[in-house]
Amino acid sequence: MRSLVVTVLAVVVLSGNAVGQSPKQNPVLEQKIRALEQAQVDLLLRKDIAALRSNWAPDFVVNNPFHVVVDAAQGPIAAGTLTYVSFVRDVERVLMHGTTVIVMGSETVVPSESSADAGKTIHRRFTNVWMLRKGRWLLTARQASVICQAEAPPK
Repeated sequence: MRSLVVTVLAVVVLSGNAVGQSPKQNPVLEQKIRALEQAQVDLLLRKDIAALRSNWAPDFVVNNPFHVVVDAAQGPIAAGTLTYVSFVRDVERVLMHGTTVIVMGSETVVPSESSADAGKTIHRRFTNVWMLRKGRWLLTARQASVICQAEAPPK
């Protein structure tokens, strides 16, 4: 029993985010993550899937706006069946927790003619999770949900 208590205590202390502590903000890391977020948008618009995937973790999973959880490597972006003519991402919050960074915000997208909802302006909320893995920040998890038209932000 004593070893269990010691183990639990060690995990809490070593996690760096014990109860009562807020995540430590690092302006340099925040700018790096914001740059990675924008790079993902730019590469997506250029349809450079190989470069896009270079920032993805091997186990990157997406809860996509079509209400399906997919391995990103097999998803519509990687397959080239979902492309955009416009994609604007507004990062509202960057939370840092050691080797994990959570990014939250909104997106306004217009899918291209070959994609579902072609030509429609779609407003979404998103959460992206970046993890430091083998010395690189990699996109590891993503969730995006379409905002109902009545809830869409004003233009």
